[in-house]
Amino acid sequence: MASLTVQAPAKINLFLHVVGRRADGYHELDSLIAFADCHDVVRVESSDNLTLAVEGPFAGDLEADADNLVLRAARAVMEAVGETRGAAITLSKNLPVASGIGGGSADAAAAIRALNSLWRLDLSAEALAKIGLSLGADVPICLFGRPARVRGIGEQITAAGSLPPLGLVLVNPGVAVSTARVFESREGAFSDPASFPEKIPGRHELIAALAGTRNDLAPPAMDLSPRIVDVLEALGAQGDCLLSRLSGSGATCFGLFPDSEKAGEAARVIRDMQAGWWVHEGCFLTETPTPALD
Repeated sequence: MASLTVQAPAKINLFLHVVGRRADGYHELDSLIAFADCHDVVRVESSDNLTLAVEGPFAGDLEADADNLVLRAARAVMEAVGETRGAAITLSKNLPVASGIGGGSADAAAAIRALNSLWRLDLSAEALAKIGLSLGADVPICLFGRPARVRGIGEQITAAGSLPPLGLVLVNPGVAVSTARVFESREGAFSDPASFPEKIPGRHELIAALAGTRNDLAPPAMDLSPRIVDVLEALGAQGDCLLSRLSGSGATCFGLFPDSEKAGEAARVIRDMQAGWWVHEGCFLTETPTPALD
């Protein structure tokens, strides 16, 4: 019985400007997105029926019901091509839920790519992105899976090249944040698009360029979840931290460090300070994870 697995890496918004709102209510964004070396895992296996099982450290925070984004993604693929075969899907939930690092969108993207391979559909990248966008604004970039500038509601994706070597620390204080509530709570005028190079520069230039950007969702997210402030302060207090910022609508924050050793030292300090926080130290990915046969 054929089966394969696909990693669903965490999505990091290095900056996020809210630049407008369309008549249909969707917000238009300008964001630089990269992917971290921590991930959920989606496993698909041939089956007569479509089913989903959820396991892993954060499985208890997620329902495996019909509205789960992974099942919605599978149904969207089936409807797009008239597929009648089923699949037994297992989601290993290793990333915090509703945490601003695209977990649900990454899981949906992984399911789409896995089923495209399992059922040998040979759908183009454009066809996959169209299916993804019907599920959510972050799914197309999670299908792309490499550093990119993302505009519009998430459908305009421009490759940004590779990030320079950096250490990365992700911290979540154990609170779920509703993206919809963050957008609803946002006040003030819309931002201009970021003044940022189209291609990612070297490390020093990257940090300087990022310092001229922001995450427009940070103020409303911090109002809804003040513990985000504690996380940013903990990251910023680490002497080698080059930049700390909220990712997406939170509550996960990231810190950039000169190298993996400095990131590891910072992560150990933060773990010792806050044993209940989720902390990951690592790096950014340089390529999209590919489906792997079991």
